[in-house]
Amino acid sequence: MSADQEPAAPRSVLPYPPIHEDAQFVVLSDWDGTITDKDSNDYIVDNLGFGFDKRRELNLECLSGRMSFRDSFRQMLESVHHPFEECKEELKKNIKLDPGFVNFYTWCKSQNIPFVIVSSGMAPNIKGVLSTLLPGPDTENIDIIANEVEFTDPAKKGDTWEIIYRHPESGFGHDKSQAILPYRKLKHKPTLFFCGDGVSDLSAAKHADLLFAKVMANGHSDLKTFCEREKIPHVPFKDFNKVLERVKEVVEGKSVEQILKEEGN
Repeated sequence: MSADQEPAAPRSVLPYPPIHEDAQFVVLSDWDGTITDKDSNDYIVDNLGFGFDKRRELNLECLSGRMSFRDSFRQMLESVHHPFEECKEELKKNIKLDPGFVNFYTWCKSQNIPFVIVSSGMAPNIKGVLSTLLPGPDTENIDIIANEVEFTDPAKKGDTWEIIYRHPESGFGHDKSQAILPYRKLKHKPTLFFCGDGVSDLSAAKHADLLFAKVMANGHSDLKTFCEREKIPHVPFKDFNKVLERVKEVVEGKSVEQILKEEGN
């Protein structure tokens, strides 16, 4: 492969929503632990699967490059032996939104800035939680690019189930860069913002114009750790109020380079 050739895009077994070809700005964001106050997949595994210690061990294997996200995540989900609807109801009861998200999303809508959820979780869980926390038509109008779920019990009721990866041949399972790269091919290239927090966001980290890395209350952030190690410019944030502040500045004319400089990059 020559230096100017891009690697082939991984095969997707799930459809994509249309890209926003005429937008000047586009916001793409991870869901779990970024838009939400905690990672719903971690919550399921910690409480209904093999627990925190084994889950964190696999997270660290993935972060170090010794194991793919796809394989580690599948192991985690295979430890959960509860019906899918039961898992979804647990999430609806226990997952909340980042305290600044609704304000940020409302502002994006007021500015006609597309907002796209890009998740390595499963779309039915995301829609279930959104329908509880962001009721009304907004839930249906948000683009969600995620993995899916297949019910494997004979009656197809979800007594047993497994994840359907968007990109089954990719080590990411869902290569989030594929939600961003089509915008790079447009004649009119929008400014792209990406918000994330963890190992599933690594494939997207290098492709945004302005990358936001979520930091937990305890100071933890796998994505921030990765960015610091790989020297990827980024803006750390504790909630979406910080994202709103910085995105507003770009929309109003401040350069991405100036913001990154102000953030110590």
